[in-house]
Amino acid sequence: MKKIDLYISKRFLVTFFVALLLIIGIVIIFDISEKIDDFSGKHVPLQEIIFDYYVNFVPYFINMFSSLFVFITVIFFTSRMAANSEIIAILSGGVSYHRMMVPYIATSVLIALLSLGLNLYVIPQANAKRVEFEVKYIRHSHVKDKRREIHYQIAPGQYVYVDNFSAWNNTAYRFTLEDIDGGRLKRKLTADSAVWDSTFGGWHLRNWFIREYTEGLEDRITSGEKKDTVIALTVTDFYENNRTVEKLSGRQLNQLIEKQKMRGDANVMYAEIEKHTRTSMPFSCIILTIMGVSLSSRKRRGGTGWNLAIGIGLAFSYILFQRFSQMFVFTGALPAWLALWIPNMLYTIIAAVLYDRARR
Repeated sequence: MKKIDLYISKRFLVTFFVALLLIIGIVIIFDISEKIDDFSGKHVPLQEIIFDYYVNFVPYFINMFSSLFVFITVIFFTSRMAANSEIIAILSGGVSYHRMMVPYIATSVLIALLSLGLNLYVIPQANAKRVEFEVKYIRHSHVKDKRREIHYQIAPGQYVYVDNFSAWNNTAYRFTLEDIDGGRLKRKLTADSAVWDSTFGGWHLRNWFIREYTEGLEDRITSGEKKDTVIALTVTDFYENNRTVEKLSGRQLNQLIEKQKMRGDANVMYAEIEKHTRTSMPFSCIILTIMGVSLSSRKRRGGTGWNLAIGIGLAFSYILFQRFSQMFVFTGALPAWLALWIPNMLYTIIAAVLYDRARR
């Protein structure tokens, strides 16, 4: 049986990586043809195209569609085994269907762990360079930063409002800082502008005005032309967008989610989707492997074509459902963890039904 385990695992991995290399080559060719005008129009150095973009694009692409590649791989080589009566020979030799699944499951778990490792440790660093390259050189890659009518809770009971932020001079205009205690406004600071200074990590206020609300009839009022202040708000907060989460490590992502929830930032949904996608996507490799074996282990008169057609249809419906489930997060219908794991839950049931039918 060890020879059969090694045989199946070897065919699984070899077919998987060969398919990856072929598809990656095709994708890179099409991507170059699509972006050649951007590269030539902006005179992008060849070194940056290769090492800053494509070297970091490949792991991103591989991981995004790894579950689909796994499924197609399993369908293809298992259908070939069934067509050559190899599976019939294995089962006729006294090996149970459950036992035959062991090398399939073990190999899919290995690929899932590899995908999880890429998601957590490699791809965030690669995305940082890739996204920076796209924003710098590629048209339609620019994203809108959060620079108008910003409301934040930067600390418990402390709220900031900025009418608009200028990226040209790192200046926040019509700046307001409010301190609230027990539902009561205690202190309000306003300024015509607040200029970021990276040397001390704070803001230079211009034409500022402070009003402290007392319990008596008179409030304390102070004002001035210039004032420096350090608060839990930095210039990077104004440059965060829906693509920022792609560049963060797991620890940084958790910190961003905690900060955005405290601030009441609606963009927290992008960070939550990214967090749960990184863990839910690798699990799909195992589910699709079970589905693939269940669909293709029986010998069919039409050969492997019918198996491939059914398999690709199911795989694309699975991936489409995973993307569609994000809409439940955007609309607020479901929490991110549940929405991103619903496709895995549903297709686990489908895989179990298909496996039971194939076993019989």
